[in-house]
Amino acid sequence: MTALGSGPAAPAFKGPGFPEFVALIAMMMALNALAIDAMLPALPAIGDALGVASENGRQWVITAYLLGFGIAQIVYGPLADRFGRKPVLMTGLALYVVFSLLAAFSPTFELLIAARVGTGIGAAALRVLAVSIVRDRYSGRTMARVMSLSFLVFLGVPILAPALGQLVLTMAPWRGVFGVLAAAGTAFAIWAAIRLPETLHPEDRMPIQVGRIASAFRLALTNRRSIGYTLAITAISGALFGFINSSQQIFFDVFHEPGLFTVLFGAVAGGIAVASLLNARLVERLGSRLISHTALLGFITMSTIHAAVAVSGHETIWTFAVLQALTMFCFGFIAGNFGAMAMEPMGHIAGTASSAQGFISTTGGATLGFLIGQQFNGSTVPMTTGFVLLGLAALVFVLFAERGQLFRARNLPAVPAAS
Repeated sequence: MTALGSGPAAPAFKGPGFPEFVALIAMMMALNALAIDAMLPALPAIGDALGVASENGRQWVITAYLLGFGIAQIVYGPLADRFGRKPVLMTGLALYVVFSLLAAFSPTFELLIAARVGTGIGAAALRVLAVSIVRDRYSGRTMARVMSLSFLVFLGVPILAPALGQLVLTMAPWRGVFGVLAAAGTAFAIWAAIRLPETLHPEDRMPIQVGRIASAFRLALTNRRSIGYTLAITAISGALFGFINSSQQIFFDVFHEPGLFTVLFGAVAGGIAVASLLNARLVERLGSRLISHTALLGFITMSTIHAAVAVSGHETIWTFAVLQALTMFCFGFIAGNFGAMAMEPMGHIAGTASSAQGFISTTGGATLGFLIGQQFNGSTVPMTTGFVLLGLAALVFVLFAERGQLFRARNLPAVPAAS
């Protein structure tokens, strides 16, 4: 594995070894997943306590967080490229903890939603910094491996988070779930403060100048590979968020099996985790494109089969669990690889590029997922058909990024530093 520097005089990286580095990056991602999935069992209790009449209206607890998370990313990248990764990370963690506590004590649904936006704003720093810090140290297939291993731990959280939320509800009111978020954020802040050094090389710091930042965003958003894969991630993320928004209502209202929610949700998320583990083992040998492009075709195929089952009226809780797990298994080979390929040409503007890509993929994905969730009509048809449409959209964007060629790398030029 090759550390990246701007030249032979760059100082050697001093910090945690590879396993701990992966764990730190994974926990940055995991705090985001925890803030989403631990909420799901608590949505009915939150709605009842704060007078939310519409069941679909409860989805704002998830979507408000995702919108704050997506929009704020556009700010953190330039800040991280100017002041360094660690100060921005610690600021984001502080916001995450403070707004989680505010959510825990919110007396109204409106204040709770505002607090969720604030929590998302804090968590946005974790997303931007996770990608930027990895890109500071690694590139190519090794970067994809680090991202995949981190994504594996990150995806272990959705398996356990709903069960954790349900466990908290057996011992405390729904407000205790937000208290768990604040405690987790505090614990990680202490770990990162002690063990994570600054990874941005001094010569790569970018002044906060409007023209320079605009130039960096322009480079990130006009590079064919970067924007193509960013839009593909947006479409795939929209499908994932559509599942998350709809899942509690599907298990409670369609199948009338609330007791199986945490178990089967974890099983579906487990499909992503298994695929991410396999991807980490295979990506350096087979390459990101061969794996992710094949997986995208599998995603579209499984989604189409699932939609056909739902539309024909043959959906059961078991067909849903099995087909959704297989679809998410394909997703697990896609997300980390697409993210690595989107970032690959962005070496000297990694923070700004990560902001631009995260802003598009998260806000766009959250909006698409919310639209899918709002179509919930007592069946799984809106969600499954949404998966098919978004999978096809992702394929179109990948074909754009690769100039119509799947499975094999094209030698596209790297983006120069913004000036």
